[in-house]
Amino acid sequence: MTSKERFLKALSRNKPDRLPVTTHHVLPYFLKTYMNGVSCQDFFDRFGLDPIHWVVAHKPDPARREYVDPEQGELSFLEAPRICSDNWQIRTTHLPDREYRAIRYEFITPEKTLSMVLKSDEHTTWVTERMIKEKSDIDIFAEYAAIPVCDVEGVNKEADSFGERGMIRGLIPGFDVYGQAGCWQDAAILYGIKELILDTFDDPEWVHSFLKVLMERKKHFIQSMEGAKYDLIEHGGGDASSTVISPKIFEEFVAPYDAELVEAAHQVGQRIVYHTCGGMMPILEMIADMNPDAMETFTPPAMGGDVELDKAKKRIGHRVCMIGGFDQFHYLKDCPPEETRRAVRRCFNEAGEGGGFILAPSDHFFDAETELLEAYADEAKKCRY
Repeated sequence: MTSKERFLKALSRNKPDRLPVTTHHVLPYFLKTYMNGVSCQDFFDRFGLDPIHWVVAHKPDPARREYVDPEQGELSFLEAPRICSDNWQIRTTHLPDREYRAIRYEFITPEKTLSMVLKSDEHTTWVTERMIKEKSDIDIFAEYAAIPVCDVEGVNKEADSFGERGMIRGLIPGFDVYGQAGCWQDAAILYGIKELILDTFDDPEWVHSFLKVLMERKKHFIQSMEGAKYDLIEHGGGDASSTVISPKIFEEFVAPYDAELVEAAHQVGQRIVYHTCGGMMPILEMIADMNPDAMETFTPPAMGGDVELDKAKKRIGHRVCMIGGFDQFHYLKDCPPEETRRAVRRCFNEAGEGGGFILAPSDHFFDAETELLEAYADEAKKCRY
């Protein structure tokens, strides 16, 4: 089988010729630090992994008279084009900071200017000032924020060029400047996870209003994806994991909104993987009930998750494809290759039965030893059905 055929067979919960083996994001930090700055596809070729090609293809909606922010410059890894309009202008200011790269983003509207601050180091980016500071700010956001649509032609050009090499993955869009796919996850980034959790008790009506604003924005994008040659679209996020929120909060504030987006994606012919980097065991069936085609990341307890892979397989493996499960922190560095190989076999033995399993680290990694990546890929390719 080609890698693409192998992935698609697993996504349909069937047996490919062997265990598909890949990784999640291949981070620029890792490529620069350990591989002399090679490309992502060079990385996959080097280790013989089944390749994934991430395509972020957003464009303005001409019906809304929106346009790409002319001040954005060259896009960084997985960064989406920022979309503006006459009523949603974005102004950036570099802030003095001795340790990190710090940028303030101001969103200028006819009524009010919203703002957020991001900081970055060589590994990642994080929010230090949230955009939603007052509850009425969601009304400003709902009224004026630009909404991207999918550049179907751009996606298909990338997919046709990539061919049978592997999987084309994309994302349900988060907020342009800094966001993630799930409605709850995006709200946590824009408002703060602690504040969001407290308001599920103190002001649940407002939380529902906020989530609905984000859901409608994401749905507009999804409805524009018809005909885009993606193999898999990511949804969800770690702030909806059971190590962050309770199953009750998930049931009331996460599932209704994300499930509606899963259905919208299916209506335009797209497959969805629900991404939960954290605890999953108390909410496995709730996630599966949203009807995604696949679930990830099945983070083990040794990495701060709670997943027992064999038990997860028995509970939901007949309903969805499972992606992930591998402990990259303990078995892609600081161990003998034989331990890496045993960890691969353990994942295959616990989740591989009957197919419907794609081996991958439970989310991305910053550091890994090339010898152990070789052992990881080689042992997985020996796992045959």
